[in-house]
Amino acid sequence: MADCKYCRKPAGFLRGKHAECEEQHRQRERLVQSGREQLSSRIATETRLQSALEQNEFVLHYEPIVEINSGRITGMEALIRWQHPELGLLSPTEFIGLAENSGLIVPIGAWVLRTACSYNQKLQKRQTGPLTVSVNLSVRQIEDEHLLREIERALSKSGLKPGNLELEITESIPMRDIEGSKKILDGIKSMGIRLAIDNFGTGFSSLGYIRGFPFDSIKIDRSFIKDIPHDPDDVATAQGIIAMAHAMQLNVIAEGVETREQLEFLRAHGCDEFQGYYFRKPQPAEDFARLVGESPGLPAA
Repeated sequence: MADCKYCRKPAGFLRGKHAECEEQHRQRERLVQSGREQLSSRIATETRLQSALEQNEFVLHYEPIVEINSGRITGMEALIRWQHPELGLLSPTEFIGLAENSGLIVPIGAWVLRTACSYNQKLQKRQTGPLTVSVNLSVRQIEDEHLLREIERALSKSGLKPGNLELEITESIPMRDIEGSKKILDGIKSMGIRLAIDNFGTGFSSLGYIRGFPFDSIKIDRSFIKDIPHDPDDVATAQGIIAMAHAMQLNVIAEGVETREQLEFLRAHGCDEFQGYYFRKPQPAEDFARLVGESPGLPAA
């Protein structure tokens, strides 16, 4: 019997283990091939994502933010979608992760910022009341040295007043680099722009920790809203966040409100604003402009 061509051990030593050795070799080859295919697919998708930005395939939908007591639309959150030519409208969960990992989130985020500011400025000219547009900032954007310049450029080009822009970051971002994050956030705040902490309650930080940053608003994560008023833990959490945030002079916005019961609970406990499907799902730009013009108010009980 010949020596094994895969591990080079003598035939006498292997004694019938040639098949096992060969199978291990095949498994390694399959893993290598799979890795090559995944890398090739990722490169192709990153290239396609870059092309989507260049070909204007991204669009923004706007989710209304509503004042609880008056039912008035006070603002909107800008949410990106990819109008893929073959796959149709893709939600951010299908491509934002790749954009983050590849670094493309920086130019894509800059596009979102410019587009949202321009859109809100057009609405300001048509409406009597002020509207704030909220835009999410990613970790990569916060770490980008050109962020402040991009924000200034978006405001200058659109003509939007800084007070009509709110930038949102998740609570975990400042924890990565406290000094660096505070410097960036202080720089944004000095422009007159509002700051919100998004998805609060999911990142294991405390309101006391947040006190050191110049936030204006706190958004209660939808995971704490979906089971109120029936889940006692979520009820206690929501009540605690609202009370402590107000003690710190922070505006409170509830995310993911879907029922009248949830809204009435939030109203009873002093929550300031909400967003969610109970009022409207995110709207294309034309539909949101029409909605603001109609001023529909809250749904009837």
